[in-house]
Amino acid sequence: MSSSNKNLSTYSTTNLEPIGIHRIALVVAEWNTEVTASLYAGALDTLLKHGIAIENIEKIDVPGSFELTLAAQWQAQRSDIDAVICLGCVVQGDTKHFDFICEAVAHGITNVALKYSKPIIFGVLTTNNMQQAFDRAGGKHGNKGDEAAITALKMLSIKPIIHL
Repeated sequence: MSSSNKNLSTYSTTNLEPIGIHRIALVVAEWNTEVTASLYAGALDTLLKHGIAIENIEKIDVPGSFELTLAAQWQAQRSDIDAVICLGCVVQGDTKHFDFICEAVAHGITNVALKYSKPIIFGVLTTNNMQQAFDRAGGKHGNKGDEAAITALKMLSIKPIIHL
């Protein structure tokens, strides 16, 4: 379902059980900061609302969305980090740069998650224009940061059930 048909800040509570003490890294791209700051605020608020203590949340700023993957890997390597949420915004331009960045970031985040067997969450907006980004960063379609935080919490809550 596309986000134009769903509010990103609306979620089910299935597999959203109290999960104990976890440390979560929020890796945030500085490019399109007017959008990524809102994504960060949404993710932070959601984590706090669901019981993650502020001292267990670490924010790491990176220059752009392309750099999210390496910073996520650095955080995933840490034994004291249980999940990493990657927040960024890539807006379509006139060149193929958009396609290359989006594909690289999606593959990179997936590879880090598989390599470290930790939730590495893709909270990256890939939009056609800035208005679509604003609509998904606290606007009429909710906040992708909320969705990314809930995804991390849900993955942490199901890991003990399915992890060997």
